[in-house]
Amino acid sequence: MIGKESTAGRATKFTFLGLWLVFSLFPLYWIVVTSLKAPGDIFTFPIAYWPERFSLENYQGLFGKADFGTYLVNSLVVATVAGAVATAISTLSAYVLARFEFRSKSALLMAALVTQMIPSFIALGPLYLLMTDLRLVDNRFGLMLVYIAVCIPFCTVMLRGFFENIPDALEEAAMIDGLSRFGALVRVLLPVMRPGIVAAFIFNFVNCWNELFLSVTLMNSDGNKTVPTALNGFISSFNIDWGSMSAAAVLTILPTMVLFAFASRHIVQGLTAGSVKG
Repeated sequence: MIGKESTAGRATKFTFLGLWLVFSLFPLYWIVVTSLKAPGDIFTFPIAYWPERFSLENYQGLFGKADFGTYLVNSLVVATVAGAVATAISTLSAYVLARFEFRSKSALLMAALVTQMIPSFIALGPLYLLMTDLRLVDNRFGLMLVYIAVCIPFCTVMLRGFFENIPDALEEAAMIDGLSRFGALVRVLLPVMRPGIVAAFIFNFVNCWNELFLSVTLMNSDGNKTVPTALNGFISSFNIDWGSMSAAAVLTILPTMVLFAFASRHIVQGLTAGSVKG
């Protein structure tokens, strides 16, 4: 009886997991299929869940009529630079918060957490005025600065947890061997921290890659727009270009999927590797 109940329980569990998997993957499948349909076949009835003929017309129009390649390059440059700089700054600030005790430490941590509770669009007005005064509106460097400031607080809190999991003995042994504190950080702690740093960078990269509100507000010219702004441009007052939007969405999702696959490998390494070798 117990075996039958166990088998029924497993069958129920796998059934629900299968349904949830289908429910989760179907939107992604539908985007890919729509991008591979000819524009005239997208609105056919009855709905074709598998196209009779595949077409790359949406992708050709994406790079022919719209300058989507420029948008991809802009997003890649902005997200990579902002993610790398924010990760570097957060690594140093997280090290200080994890290794040193000072009076305003708790206040800084609380401020970093509180900033994550404030929706970014609330600050769009003052931020736009500030960037206008600095002449950084419609400027990729200005957008990078904003993204760096947005990413640092949460990334600092996340990396602080990684630092606190590294024994102080590892750093102290390196300093006894003659390394300075900064040398111990660079040559000893950072290699151990590599999975956490990679995960933090990918977190920052994906946030910058997908961000819409700040990009739409601060970037005006077509030569400086990012991918989310370009996707928003496919929606007009009277029409939505579903074919081009689906093709653009597929090209937008691919880099983040690759990065998440790369991140999962490093996160597993960080969970299984020991900090101190015997």
